[in-house]
Amino acid sequence: MPSVFGTMCGGRKKKKKYKPEPEVLEQEVQPVRSQGLKAFKKMGLSGDDDVNAMLQGSNLWKIRPRWHAARLYRLESDGITIWYQSQAKRARSKQIFSVLHIESVREGHQSEGLQKHGRHFHETCCFTIAFKGRKKNLDLAASSEKEARNWVQGLQKLMKRAEAMSQREKLVHWIWDYLRQADRDGDEKMTFQEVKDMLKMINIDLNDIYAYNLFKTCDRSNTDTLEDHEIEEFCTKLMHRPEVEEIFHRYSGEDRVLSAEELQEILQAQGEEATPERAKEIIHKYELNETAKQHDLMMMEGFMMYLLSDDGDIFNQKHRTMYQDMTQPLCHYFISSSHNTYLTNHQLVGESSTESYIRAFMEGCRCVELDCWEGQSGEPVIYHGHTLTSKILFKDVVTTIRDYAFKNSPYPVILSLENHCGLEQQVIMANHLREILGDMLVTKPLPGADIAWLPSPEALKGKFLLKGKKLNSRKSSEEEEGKTRTDTAKELSDLVVYCQTVEYRGQPGNVCEMSSFSEDKVRRLIKDSGINLVRYNARQLSRIYPDGLRANSSNYSPQEMWNAGCQLVALNFQTPGYTMDLNRGRFQDNGRCGYVLKPEFLRKEDSYFNPDAPSKEAKLLFVKVISAQQLPKLNKEKPNSIVDPFVRVEIHGVGKKREKETKYILNNGFNPSWNEVLQLEVSVPELALVRFVVEDYDKTSSNDFIGQYTLPFLSLKQGYRHVHLFSKDGASLSPATLFVQIRIEEL
Repeated sequence: MPSVFGTMCGGRKKKKKYKPEPEVLEQEVQPVRSQGLKAFKKMGLSGDDDVNAMLQGSNLWKIRPRWHAARLYRLESDGITIWYQSQAKRARSKQIFSVLHIESVREGHQSEGLQKHGRHFHETCCFTIAFKGRKKNLDLAASSEKEARNWVQGLQKLMKRAEAMSQREKLVHWIWDYLRQADRDGDEKMTFQEVKDMLKMINIDLNDIYAYNLFKTCDRSNTDTLEDHEIEEFCTKLMHRPEVEEIFHRYSGEDRVLSAEELQEILQAQGEEATPERAKEIIHKYELNETAKQHDLMMMEGFMMYLLSDDGDIFNQKHRTMYQDMTQPLCHYFISSSHNTYLTNHQLVGESSTESYIRAFMEGCRCVELDCWEGQSGEPVIYHGHTLTSKILFKDVVTTIRDYAFKNSPYPVILSLENHCGLEQQVIMANHLREILGDMLVTKPLPGADIAWLPSPEALKGKFLLKGKKLNSRKSSEEEEGKTRTDTAKELSDLVVYCQTVEYRGQPGNVCEMSSFSEDKVRRLIKDSGINLVRYNARQLSRIYPDGLRANSSNYSPQEMWNAGCQLVALNFQTPGYTMDLNRGRFQDNGRCGYVLKPEFLRKEDSYFNPDAPSKEAKLLFVKVISAQQLPKLNKEKPNSIVDPFVRVEIHGVGKKREKETKYILNNGFNPSWNEVLQLEVSVPELALVRFVVEDYDKTSSNDFIGQYTLPFLSLKQGYRHVHLFSKDGASLSPATLFVQIRIEEL
């Protein structure tokens, strides 16, 4: 589609300013590459006492509900991989984890597991490693306080360093780790057979002749092995990106060096700020060669660093901060919401855990559910009633909520109370809420607030709102005489202020009243009276929850409810899948604070927007899927299992889901290339989400999921962009990426 992507092709060559000879610059770049690999292995912390202790390894007690056993844990020489001993014979991939996948490290008895099962280990010797995604916590105990401190502080330092790693550094680590695995005898030399083994590990099936020629090209010592600089040269050739090099040469010309003026041309074509100052800023930020920097020049390596950085990301980096107006009423925002928050998996037989609340908050959730039932000891419990799910104490959940609710976002948290307790234990619940949450719990209307509107997220920073039944302030004569029995205790009712649950009446009412709907009921409302529902949601809150028949904790698509302006679209956070991908995509906007401002047409009380029959202007999205890089191997235990990847681009918004896909590439998950243009129509862009999906083609059965990335259409950056992929449970698949070119046109 030359007309669509023509602006990115580069044009006339301008007369260039002085540039040093490319050979001079290359002489300086090679040592930089070499030093980068060596220095990276030590993560810049090789002299650190804590890290050195981890490199030596420790016998740590692994604590589980029914057993605890000593295991050897050791930091590997790359400074980012933790290896641990296993009793059973397991593949290496089952005995390691990466610092990149750690969410947090908690000291002492700060996990549910250690609080229940680790009390016979001294608190100062205990710590918990919490992972991103759905991987279970790792509860550990050291033999001494000093040893525990070495691991806690060492991990925190490594996490901080890993967080600052560039995509290029992550790629170097990734390939270096596989080189180490393929070097079976540990002699730091690579035979051709070891190189072939490594190629299969990294998901590529190279022709033997091509692979051998590449091997011999790098074997400059003619020893039939690769070592030191030869291995680095092999890696450099393997990671060569011809599609990026072509773009670079299109603008730089024969001298293979970009001037600041030429970089300006690229920035302009990318739709970026294209001033001389911005071009020089990018050069000084990403160029590795000091001589080039001094002359405001950028070489291929620096250009690659730029494209792989946040500045080259498909997601608008301004949207990674809280940039939206947070002073509007609560009802004007989509609010990240969880259903059955306490569950870890199945609704009938799964475990209930306070850890599930922590994980939800780490994902930006701002509305959690507490399903409260009578406890045998007089203490209310939380579980999925009338099922075999385990029970946890109400007060333990409230304590966990207090401790973790505001670690990732300062904006208010709504506690959605499902109350099945008798009056006596309701009073106990009310006491726990007051005593544990204290002044953070809103128990009265905010002073000076406009009673015609709900308060704003800004006005409610650091506060908890209780959602539940509210007793009428005006009692009937029968209630005053005690003849009528209520099912809600006054003590609990008094804590409900801005989220009073009532039955939906079809018309806007008191702004402090809100209604809850099953997924089926709200679908019927959207179809029958969508405009009325939009207007209701412009003034009041509504909560949507999954159908009760979803015993396996599956989810519905939240998109159609967002289209009607529903704020609290509650999902089972414990269940991975495309529906949670959409939720993460929606709420990575606005700094992942859990609140996203609704479009203006969903905030008007007199709106005529009909989510079932929209009449808004549409746009055309053109996605040129160029290539992918370092896709994960799906079956690491089968060396010959190589993926056949293809890419699908989906539009989730108002109306029917739209999708287009590429052809599949046979036996290449390392650097497959497509160069296909996909064209999709986007109706109501303000509400649309774009989802990039990579799957492994299988002609005899269903395709296997490889990775995905979802973002709001309005957060898309045009031009050449990298798409950083995530796993099904939301964990990063770094360094796996797609390389695409984006263009948006009016329809």
